[in-house]
Amino acid sequence: MQTLPVKILGTGVYLPKTMVTAEEIDRRACLPDGWTKKHSGVLTRHFVADETASLMGARAVENALASAGLDLADVDCLVCTSGTAEQPIPCTAALISEHLNAQQNFPAFDINATCLSFLTGLDTLSYLVASGRYQCVVLVASEIASSGLDWSNPETSSILGDGAAAVVIGRSRKNESSKILAARMATFPRGAHLAEIRGGGSGQHAKHFAINNRADYLFHMDGKGIFKIASEILPDFAKQLLAEAKLGWADFTIVIPHQASLPALRLTQRRLDIPKEKFFIFAERVGNTIAASLPMGIHFAVQEGRLRRGDKALLLGTSAGFSAGGLALEF
Repeated sequence: MQTLPVKILGTGVYLPKTMVTAEEIDRRACLPDGWTKKHSGVLTRHFVADETASLMGARAVENALASAGLDLADVDCLVCTSGTAEQPIPCTAALISEHLNAQQNFPAFDINATCLSFLTGLDTLSYLVASGRYQCVVLVASEIASSGLDWSNPETSSILGDGAAAVVIGRSRKNESSKILAARMATFPRGAHLAEIRGGGSGQHAKHFAINNRADYLFHMDGKGIFKIASEILPDFAKQLLAEAKLGWADFTIVIPHQASLPALRLTQRRLDIPKEKFFIFAERVGNTIAASLPMGIHFAVQEGRLRRGDKALLLGTSAGFSAGGLALEF
């Protein structure tokens, strides 16, 4: 692919007011004391109290615009890149626009590729920004994982958290080096059912919910199956992505992975031979926030001085489907 003159102008995050500790998760899931800390490594996360996904998304958008020195009037497109939706109709982006009290009637729509929704949205919308179709786009991921947790399954209930993150993008000026260097995504259908919520769509409509099929409406994950397929595909996937970008690990200041789970992250870092000091792990404090994970990582990296103008960064992750995605950029 060609490099695209697209720049991240600002970032913003909203975390729900309620912080939940690993010890509280142990109690809620009826786990032995210390189980969550030992097995998942997530020490704290946030769960919604009275917040909705659209409200969280709106707050993250406002924070991102403030960081970019822009107003809502500067925006000409808003895309919600979440793996979960607030309701089936309308799209969550429309509900976020309502909370923002948007007056200029810019297009607002959703892109859903589960945990890779943000990366997919950034890849897709960067072409529209580079072509001049849009000048200022907000990408926002707002996730409420807590509502779909199966507390009898510690594999998932011990890692997931709620939160929202937004990124503002625009076209780089001629004298700026910021750009999208390469992007790649691949889906491996043999893993389509390794992570899923079976109920709630047209295949198993919400009207069929009953106590005896309640598990179908909660998140299910085959962790061992996901690790097996990820271990098989990620080395070659990453090799091809780096070849397209004409870069090696040494060229990147930081690698921001989707915060799937800490054990999986550490194994990915070792298996791909990514320098440990470049591999940004922050799941200990927020858990796995689904598609909000990657933009949240960008925001935290900027805040902590680990990502500055001119640095090269790689976004990398996997998602239900089973998909792998990566995007290299010069910040």
